[in-house]
Amino acid sequence: MKTKFFILFIVTLSVIYAGAELVSFNAKSQNGNVVLNWQTSSETNLKHFVVERKSVDGSYFDIAIVEPRSDKNYQYIDQSAFKTLDAVYSYRLRIVDNDGSSSYSSIQSVYHNVSSVKRTWGSIKQLFR
Repeated sequence: MKTKFFILFIVTLSVIYAGAELVSFNAKSQNGNVVLNWQTSSETNLKHFVVERKSVDGSYFDIAIVEPRSDKNYQYIDQSAFKTLDAVYSYRLRIVDNDGSSSYSSIQSVYHNVSSVKRTWGSIKQLFR
């Protein structure tokens, strides 16, 4: 009787950037917000992450700075995505090292459908800030 052996290899692809090895980065539309999640496997001399969103004219702008965490699991909730008329939002991470060097993650795009009620209410709230 012959015994058969099967070997299963699980490969996790990661990309090394300035200060961090990024394992995953994704964006999803959830409950009227855009939720970004990312994970690193290692961080060396990492200063912080800068979350960037693409504007209507095609340039990226900073929307948040996220400090390193010991568990290397990150989440940012973009609660301001409804303030524009865009339906597809593009995000990237700028990974900043302690020496000031930086690199960019891949771009994550998400279709974000926000109700007109939330969009209108958000615009009204902005008037009184």
